[in-house]
Amino acid sequence: MGDVPFWKRDPKPVTYVMGKATKNVPDYIDESLRGKSRRITEIGEPVLHNRASDVAAAEFGSPELRELIDDMFTTMDIAEGVGLAAPQIGVDKQVFVFDVPGDDDNRYIGHVVNPQLTIHSDGEPQTRGEGCLSVPGAYADLERPYRVTVTGFDWEGHPVKLEGEGYLARAFIHEYQHLQGTLYWDHLSEAEQQRTLTQRNQERPRVIERRKTVAAELGKEHPNYPETPAGGK
Repeated sequence: MGDVPFWKRDPKPVTYVMGKATKNVPDYIDESLRGKSRRITEIGEPVLHNRASDVAAAEFGSPELRELIDDMFTTMDIAEGVGLAAPQIGVDKQVFVFDVPGDDDNRYIGHVVNPQLTIHSDGEPQTRGEGCLSVPGAYADLERPYRVTVTGFDWEGHPVKLEGEGYLARAFIHEYQHLQGTLYWDHLSEAEQQRTLTQRNQERPRVIERRKTVAAELGKEHPNYPETPAGGK
């Protein structure tokens, strides 16, 4: 998910890592510094439009799953996003990561494996601009529920339960739906879909150049992107 660029984020009063208040969290966490940047898949690529496969019990605690999460944080940070799902780097796994500036001015960081989402009826739905790293540079107004709960596991297999309101809830919904094969674009009217793709076509070169710049600043090799969107839209 993309909306508030990472590099514009102000320092937050409290940082919550996996739901727990944590002190002295750097701008780029260890996972991001360890990982490598991968190409972000784009709308139209099949991996984005099918439900991702569950992570098997035998995969929890494995170096491969940890490496995947590291790479997802790195890729998300280089793209200056606030959330990323595994299919967005071409991996058919039920995993998402997030680093979200909340409406309460706090920062929320974490990952969830095999997530389940519960939408709560309290709170008025909110409409605000929403973007997606897989539709680079394009935004559209979209209504989302105000409050949700996400349950699942961390990479080692420990249970996770996270609450989200407002913008954080929007991020959880956005990433969870990625894992079901649904993009925010799918919720738009046909006219809005076309407008969004036009905006993407205009902004995509600038966005990819920006990703290259951030990758260089972090000392990371940036993956090659095709001249035109890989998904064919």
